[in-house]
Amino acid sequence: MKCGSKLLLLIGISALIYSPMFPQSSGQDNSKKQQVPASDPLPRSDSDEHTVAPLGDNESSSKQTQIDISPPKDDATKHPESDVSDVTEMHTWNPMKAQKDVEVGEFYMKRQNYRAAEARFREALTFKPGDATATYRLAEVLDVQSHYNEAVKEYQEYLKIPSNGKYNSEAKKALARLQEKNLAEKP
Repeated sequence: MKCGSKLLLLIGISALIYSPMFPQSSGQDNSKKQQVPASDPLPRSDSDEHTVAPLGDNESSSKQTQIDISPPKDDATKHPESDVSDVTEMHTWNPMKAQKDVEVGEFYMKRQNYRAAEARFREALTFKPGDATATYRLAEVLDVQSHYNEAVKEYQEYLKIPSNGKYNSEAKKALARLQEKNLAEKP
């Protein structure tokens, strides 16, 4: 056998072997698709343990993935000191976003745009509550804007945060100055 005839033989054999995988179009109408008879059960995996209730006429499938975040029934009696009635939205913990807000807030501080800096430091604290730098910088901005009571609160909050203590001495000096000022203002 010559090389060309061997090639033709291989092509013919492979056409016979793979022809069921690649149906050739005949003159017949292919619009009819194969359908599974209604009596056959749907295939399921072994890990599919839970079943989902069928949907109603006006029901969305996205409702099936909603998570119930309501507190347990006896939560209020077990924890009477907690008040979550004013919680209306939740923020994800995002330390990278908080760090970026701190950087932008410090930029605004250098430009003496204290209202913008305050907004950025507050936003940083929503994404990372208890951030030492954001808390200290917020206290500084409030102090510069003459919001002394809030500044005292934020300086005290900063001193409670376990951190490397980068601004501890400055916070203590500012607290002493503001408390003296507060005492001098009161008759």
